[in-house]
Amino acid sequence: METLQTIIQYILDLGAAVFVPFLMLIVGLCMKMKLRDAFSSALTLGIAFTGMGILVNFIMTSMGSAANDLATNTGLSLPAVDIGWPGAASISWAWPYAFLLFPIQLGINFLMLITNQTKTLNVDLWNVWNKIFTAVLVTYFTDNVVFGLIAGGIIVFLELKLGDAFAPEVERLTGVPGVTVPHFICLIAVLLHPVDELLKKIPALNKQFDADTLKEKIGIFGENSVMGAIIGLALGLASGNGIQYALTLAVQAATALTLFPMVSKLFSQALSPISEAVSDFMRERFEDREVYIGLDWPILGGRNELWVAVIFTIPFLLVGSILLPGNIVLPFAGIINLSFVVGALLLTNGNVLRMIIHGLISTPIFLYGATYFTPYMTRLAQETGTLETSGMISWATIEDPGLRYLLATIFQGNIVSIALMVAWLGLYVWLLKDREKYNRTLETDL
Repeated sequence: METLQTIIQYILDLGAAVFVPFLMLIVGLCMKMKLRDAFSSALTLGIAFTGMGILVNFIMTSMGSAANDLATNTGLSLPAVDIGWPGAASISWAWPYAFLLFPIQLGINFLMLITNQTKTLNVDLWNVWNKIFTAVLVTYFTDNVVFGLIAGGIIVFLELKLGDAFAPEVERLTGVPGVTVPHFICLIAVLLHPVDELLKKIPALNKQFDADTLKEKIGIFGENSVMGAIIGLALGLASGNGIQYALTLAVQAATALTLFPMVSKLFSQALSPISEAVSDFMRERFEDREVYIGLDWPILGGRNELWVAVIFTIPFLLVGSILLPGNIVLPFAGIINLSFVVGALLLTNGNVLRMIIHGLISTPIFLYGATYFTPYMTRLAQETGTLETSGMISWATIEDPGLRYLLATIFQGNIVSIALMVAWLGLYVWLLKDREKYNRTLETDL
């Protein structure tokens, strides 16, 4: 057991930009790709992940800093420190039973593939930490590690089925065939879906309104660079740091929105040959069976709708943290709210207006979820010794806190939570069926 933990920790220490391409190299060779082609694709994938990671960190640092200055200038005093998803991942991996989620995820995935319950082969093993985080919370609520591990397994199942449902949309948005995003971050779409169905009944919101449509309607102001500059300038001025700072932030935001689509093309360049090899291999052996390669959400990072929506929703989090009674979390590391926007992008087919509305509506869910789970995150950090803090820590944009709460409380036998979980599963099935209909329309259009 200790040997397995050591091996897994060594793999994790390599970082996603190394071990995911390494896994893809192995997949490519197993699919009988030439070594030269498999290596080239794997290396390009590593470059893509590294480039996207640099850009995400760049925009989170620059925009996040301005937003935090804006919050500081308002004189806010909220006791829980927001450590964001990097901090949450760090303390999750330090949980003593964390390594067990690796074989659990792989075992469930392979079993579902063999029994034809999923088409998704999830190679995004870095994000096992999200299942670990859920397992920790359930364990703390129930004092039962087994319940925590079962909850982690449930998340694996839910992610894979949703990965199947969103795969055609991921392909449409990225242009990369045979990939999907079986990520916990997408499960918020289950709650957003009923709201989106209502929003689609409003004529002004039931039209194509992606980045390209935006360009057509507002001309130069819809250009990636110009949109970034305007957003950066506005946030820079609002932060109170002066015109020089605002102009610098404008150029930084323009740079990010210009480079995101460029870097995203590397994903297509890397994954298309591997995807084709997997498809050929499966057709030969499993009667035209289709298999999707499950990857982390940054493969969608080239869609500017994602970044426009997430930046526009920064004020929602800041104002919400001030006005929502009972909130104790000041958005800081999690101020760039990726926790709603990836699911919203896939759900709305890139409709920027509906994505921004989803950001507004979901703000209380994240802040109250963060407030509720603050004691448990603080406990985990203190028990593992991963973060030295005498105060409280949290994650302002904790991914799908509602689902995590339900999983934690149903294992306590809470009747209300069990009823709510049944309702949530009903919404989940509704979303899957709705996407199935949508996917058929995509096939017809093709």
